[in-house]
Amino acid sequence: MNNNARVDALQLMLTDLRTRNEPIRHKAAFRGCQPEFQTLVTRLIEQLESELQEAKQIIREQMGIKGN
Repeated sequence: MNNNARVDALQLMLTDLRTRNEPIRHKAAFRGCQPEFQTLVTRLIEQLESELQEAKQIIREQMGIKGN
């Protein structure tokens, strides 16, 4: 996968996950699993953020740019 496309995809997934999706949250809460649902969302966001940073670092390295 093109690294820039990967960065774009990760950023879009993070945006989607951070947007409140009330029907899904309501369904999870109704079933009594809101804490577990939120834990999974948090873990997924952390994983995607980590992958995004790794993808950005690869691009910087390929372009010969140093930094965070």
